Amino acid sequence: MPPISVLVVDDSAFMRIALRRIIEADGDLRVVAEAADGEAAVEAARLHRPAVVAMDVEMPVLGGIEATRRIMALPDPPAVIMVSHHTQTDSPAALAALEAGAADYISKETGFGGVDLAHLDRALRDRLRHWAHVQAVPGSMRQAQPGAQAPQRPGPPPLVLIAASTGGPDALAALLLASGPLPVPVVIAQHMPPGLAPELAALLGRRAGWTVRVAPEGKGLEAGQALLLPTDAVLLRQAGGFALRITPSASMVHPSADLLFRSAALLGVPACGVVLTGMGRDGADAAGLLAAEGGRILVQSRETCVVSGMPQAALSIVPDAQGGSPAAIGKLLRGLWGA
Repeated sequence: MPPISVLVVDDSAFMRIALRRIIEADGDLRVVAEAADGEAAVEAARLHRPAVVAMDVEMPVLGGIEATRRIMALPDPPAVIMVSHHTQTDSPAALAALEAGAADYISKETGFGGVDLAHLDRALRDRLRHWAHVQAVPGSMRQAQPGAQAPQRPGPPPLVLIAASTGGPDALAALLLASGPLPVPVVIAQHMPPGLAPELAALLGRRAGWTVRVAPEGKGLEAGQALLLPTDAVLLRQAGGFALRITPSASMVHPSADLLFRSAALLGVPACGVVLTGMGRDGADAAGLLAAEGGRILVQSRETCVVSGMPQAALSIVPDAQGGSPAAIGKLLRGLWGA
């Protein structure tokens, strides 16, 4: 198997050398190009087509956030991992990076300050391998095959479950703004590193104009709220409604949409499952289980995705799923209750 190709982007020559040595230490990852600014990074990504990019934030000419946004606009873009002093848990830069399309982030330093190469040596290679694998999952870009979605149960669904990954924050904001508060709970599995859920929930709430909260464990889910999973969770029945239980899983991405969707299907709940932009195929197989229970499946259209892997994979399992832009999906959801 050929090594995983990596583009290293950092304005420090020392850091580029250090990152190259860390990345190539085990032999299964290879740095195919380097760039000292964001503009050069976009061109290197276009020319070398790496599987993953290790991207700094603050650089001359063009910063890492805007460079990430431009790289994600390329055909079949790589996964971008931010590697910076500024991308610490809960930081504005970390959230901005995810909004721009970054798949993940890692800080160059520990809480004691300064570059921590030992920390990078432990964590960076695993992150690069993980996202290279997700980006290259076979079948994640398959076209829909002839088939039929299972008949939907009469009446509107009792709750809405949403899967999102790369490019998800913008898509979620557009969907929630268009849908407005719904008369059922909305539960969101947006792939993200641990600890970012409160900041993302606050951002989505501001942009959508209605309540978005971190999903509580064990408490009943309320209508009119969008609940952002902080990590893997499953759905439970509780006092005539639903609750969530935090349940670590072996999924390669977290929170796992497949785990959430599957738990609803196992309860026989005909939930509405929505699959938005993202790499890989999280949510696709379990969307088929939801459809088999009479649930409605909605997928983001290919042309409006940052990366269309997840919705296209779901469409290959549920070919009759309705599709559209995030705003169009939001309007469809609102229409399910006659709004």
